[in-house]
Amino acid sequence: MASFLETAWGRAMWNARDNLLDGLSITLQVTALGFIGAVVIGLALCLITMYIKPLYWPARFVVNFFRATPIICQLMWVNYVWPPLFGWPTSLFQAGCIALALQSAGYLAETFRAGIEGINRGHIEAGRSLGMPAHLVMRRIILPQAFHTMAPAIMNQFMVVIRSSTLVSIIGVADLMHWGHHLSAEWFEPIGIMSTIAVFYIVVIGTLSSLFKWYSERLRNRYV
Repeated sequence: MASFLETAWGRAMWNARDNLLDGLSITLQVTALGFIGAVVIGLALCLITMYIKPLYWPARFVVNFFRATPIICQLMWVNYVWPPLFGWPTSLFQAGCIALALQSAGYLAETFRAGIEGINRGHIEAGRSLGMPAHLVMRRIILPQAFHTMAPAIMNQFMVVIRSSTLVSIIGVADLMHWGHHLSAEWFEPIGIMSTIAVFYIVVIGTLSSLFKWYSERLRNRYV
């Protein structure tokens, strides 16, 4: 700790620790809300493409569009184009969450589709033969089994959302990377400051990855 504070960038980061912690909090919030939104939108797009044939091509267009466009473009569109057209989002934070959700939703829609299509049809027919309604078959039979095969891909996409969240600073969101850029420009110590910021992300991703794996194993033991 003493050697860390002996460096100019170490002192700069220590003095700005409150801002960095606030930035870390914003990063976690943007990531969490963006990922939750991606799961909801992705699952909706998946179910539309699989079960609502008249909307198949519009849904496929949305999926392919958000998979094919860079997150930076989506951030710009949502932050600068949407408000004049739709009156929303009303804050930089909301714009960041929405852009992250839309991009990841395209990938998760394909993940969900592959997981659902991989379910043994006999299990689904067995549920229907017992008189279970479609929504109950989906909730009790399809999704629990599909989650086991989808878990690695979902976890990978969650990591992508965390890394992509570093770009919300481009539109002015005061996340952890925003403060990293600010301190680097102020103190001219980008290597030390950004390396320390990278450690923050490594710790966050490692911790969340471990929690996700623990929860996945818990669900697997519950349904197997």
